[in-house]
Amino acid sequence: MKYASEFRDPKAARALLAEIAATCDRIGATRDKPVHIMEICGGHTHAIFRYGLDRLTHPGIEFIHGPGCPVCVLPMARVDECVELAERPEVIFCTFGDAMRVPGHRKSLLQAKAAGADIRMVYSPLDALEIARRNPAREVVFFGLGFETTTPSTALSIQAAAREGLGNFSVFCNHITVPEPIKALLDDPDMVLDGFVGPGHVSMVIGTHPYDFIARDYGKPIVVAGFEPTDLLQSVLMVLRQIEAGRAEVENQYARVVPEHGNPVSLAAIADVYERRPSFEWRGLGEIDASGLRIRDAYRAFDAEAKFGIGYGAAQGRTVVPEAEGCACGAVMTGRMKPTACPQFGKGCTPDMPLGALMVSSEGACAAYWQYGGARGVAAR
Repeated sequence: MKYASEFRDPKAARALLAEIAATCDRIGATRDKPVHIMEICGGHTHAIFRYGLDRLTHPGIEFIHGPGCPVCVLPMARVDECVELAERPEVIFCTFGDAMRVPGHRKSLLQAKAAGADIRMVYSPLDALEIARRNPAREVVFFGLGFETTTPSTALSIQAAAREGLGNFSVFCNHITVPEPIKALLDDPDMVLDGFVGPGHVSMVIGTHPYDFIARDYGKPIVVAGFEPTDLLQSVLMVLRQIEAGRAEVENQYARVVPEHGNPVSLAAIADVYERRPSFEWRGLGEIDASGLRIRDAYRAFDAEAKFGIGYGAAQGRTVVPEAEGCACGAVMTGRMKPTACPQFGKGCTPDMPLGALMVSSEGACAAYWQYGGARGVAAR
């Protein structure tokens, strides 16, 4: 447990909580006039509720759950396109387990698998690459999903397929980027945000400078954070101290993992394989300019959109599919609503019968509230 237990030390946590409370008192943060801090990453949301930090911190702290769950932000139309690909008889469709139960307009991938589609859960795109090697007569499509954290592994797999000339392997690319949706939220006049806890795993790849605009252009502090309880408490304290001092900077609490300039090998692979899409649709946010990645023409043979004429590669254009009636995933995912405020939470939407992705994704806010009770969310169950 070395490098983990010391970040779960109760004595250190109590000291940080006391400092947070004292700082909140000094800046006048109260339950009625809280400091709104958005944790961008869904992994942070789950850690906050797993360790009860929402109940332990000063009532002047209001955690706002951000759009940092890559499964959750996918619009329903993309799930439908996955099912359409998976139901082709020549296709073996490979996906991370998180995406299996996300409902589409017609069905989820899990339901498509139960109906006979050849859908396989993998832990890495390299697993899908190996399936392609072993099944040369079948088309193997990997569901490329995630923020900058998982983007390099998909890029490296495409590069490997190109070197091998593996023509039966392709990627349905749904990789997205963190800074652009944060800018969209900051541009929303109805959003009240005082600071950010920045994503740790994403920042391990891209570094800290892509967040400079948050402090420079919007005057909001952001602290890149780790995932243990004292990581998060220290990061919240760092945000509060910036607010108290009238500063707005990008700070790195997670320096033991996150380098300032990111991972050069990963960034090189991303730059080689991908380019920015003109725009990409996000659940709850709509189309956001340059927020998604697509596969460059040099690797077009491994682009499932081009190969199968689907999604943004469809000649007739994409179909916009509305969310299920009563589903508030968009409002929850963008921090406009707490999960327990959704009238379907725990009633029409449960882990067994979900209406939206946030209830079944391992990083979804609704799943965190359901599993850990959330901020006074137990009563809603």
